[in-house]
Amino acid sequence: MKLLMTGGCGFIGSAVVRHLMRRTDHVVINVDKMTYSASEDALEEARGHNRHVLLRSDIADADAMRQTFATHQPDAVMHLAAESHVDRSIDGPAAFVQTNVVGTFTLLEVARHYAATLSPERRAAFRFHHVSTDEVFGSLGPQDAPFTETMPTRTKLNSQNDNGNELRHRQTDRTVKIHTAHNRTHTHLGTHTTPDPAACSPGSAGPYRAVR
Repeated sequence: MKLLMTGGCGFIGSAVVRHLMRRTDHVVINVDKMTYSASEDALEEARGHNRHVLLRSDIADADAMRQTFATHQPDAVMHLAAESHVDRSIDGPAAFVQTNVVGTFTLLEVARHYAATLSPERRAAFRFHHVSTDEVFGSLGPQDAPFTETMPTRTKLNSQNDNGNELRHRQTDRTVKIHTAHNRTHTHLGTHTTPDPAACSPGSAGPYRAVR
């Protein structure tokens, strides 16, 4: 399988890349804008691996994304690229809208047009997987019951973009028949992480997952 991954030099993305290089024979086309939270060092042995291609590109650049799809002909997309951290979403919301909303919309549109060019067999097998966040559930009060995956999402400043993206994914699946999926990750800690002071402070919600 040839997988187009966005944000593959970030904390979680690089862990996925390392796993794919170690445990599978998949080819990874890694699209990353290489902002403050990205690091080629986080790729470890995947850096320079013959099944890993790093493209420094912006997912909001439609021309660049069209060229990437046309050149590399992926079988699936795993979309992790996103601005993150609560404090940053308050201090600089424009970057969140540009990457998380415009970027995700651009990627979906390019993927939709690309999938239309595939053979019926490849189109049926094509997948678009969006890695979202548990922030879409909002905040819990001291007396609130724990979240479950079937709970309705709640809108707060740093997650309203993610709520919108999940809706767009579901509608893309239903309307134009591209198979999409999303999962909601918790806060992760481990090697190569970029600290989020709000997430790591005493009394923060958690839960935490260790990534190696």
